[in-house]
Amino acid sequence: MAPQCVKPYVKSNKNDRRDAEAIAEAVTRPTMRFVPAKDVDQQDIQALHRVRERLISERTALVNAVHGLLHEYGMVMPKGVSKLRQAVVGKLESEKDKLTPLSQEMFWKLVEEFAAVEEQLAYDQKKLEALATTHPACQRLMTIPGIGPFSATALVAAVSDASAFKNGRQCAAWLGLVPRHHATGGKERLLGISKRGDSSLRKLLVHGARTTIRWGGRTTDRRSQWMRQLVERRGTNRTAVAVANKNARIVWALLTSHQDSQLATGEG
Repeated sequence: MAPQCVKPYVKSNKNDRRDAEAIAEAVTRPTMRFVPAKDVDQQDIQALHRVRERLISERTALVNAVHGLLHEYGMVMPKGVSKLRQAVVGKLESEKDKLTPLSQEMFWKLVEEFAAVEEQLAYDQKKLEALATTHPACQRLMTIPGIGPFSATALVAAVSDASAFKNGRQCAAWLGLVPRHHATGGKERLLGISKRGDSSLRKLLVHGARTTIRWGGRTTDRRSQWMRQLVERRGTNRTAVAVANKNARIVWALLTSHQDSQLATGEG
């Protein structure tokens, strides 16, 4: 069970005895939701994703540090990881007169650290891509527009048993891609998305949806027409969330029916 589902049954101050009592009480509730256990393969894939996320955070921190420190010496670097990767070595060599021997050594150490993180990140990404091409469920998920190797492996690692969800909407709600509800005095309001569940997985789905929207203007299929009309009415950001929600529902259909995306959604 998720800890937040047990917390309401903890009486008074928290201790081991009261925690055990709360768990025993919560497990008897007829509407309680349970967390399915993952197998070893899923744990491996999820651990690889967590390592990749940590490396991405480290790379971002290094890029920000190089930008800020070089700016103190009057050296302005272009924004973005790829532009920094291309320009930092040339910048340090062409404007080394602005730096002292100590600062030159420090910046070259940062460049070496950046290259090492990039190498580790490339290794993890190749591992995930190799897993996606050999895993049957990942191959089916990658037939969905907007879902690539990283999203497919993350979904397979996170969703241990798709049949635990009653329908596709429950799967989308588990990922935090449905509106939050606020009701009082008989009046209901639908707010922004709940953002519950795995934030990194939701981020992958939304970024994949943005890519689909970007390329949707070049095709005339029913899905692309729906996206273009939604962009005109609600804007790109809301459309990206709507596409991510639709993809989450299709993911549930694929994982439960073991079919490809066209058969599961009735398209084609």
